[in-house]
Amino acid sequence: MALRSVPIRRSGVRNNLFMGGDRELVMLAGVAAAGLIGPAINEPKAWIAGLFIWFGGLWAARLMAKSDPLLRGVYLRHRAYRAYYAARSTPFRNNQRSQRKRYSEPGKKK
Repeated sequence: MALRSVPIRRSGVRNNLFMGGDRELVMLAGVAAAGLIGPAINEPKAWIAGLFIWFGGLWAARLMAKSDPLLRGVYLRHRAYRAYYAARSTPFRNNQRSQRKRYSEPGKKK
């Protein structure tokens, strides 16, 4: 009996991108721009700053998605790691010099 072949559609496995960038980062840039423009709608400086934030955020999100579509998740996981992991097997191990004496035979020198 031959194995049945099932095609894997590209739409089912591709990453969730919006306007070419990570969906949450693009929307965060849009909300930040709207939050700056909204209260000062008659100020041209607010419009310029808001549009700069919008296009700059969109450019950065697209650049990140171009290198790796899951880069935001990778960065957030990286931030969860500690800066230093001690060279021991478990955090409950007692690292004292007195442990060495316990395993050496009495009367024998190294």
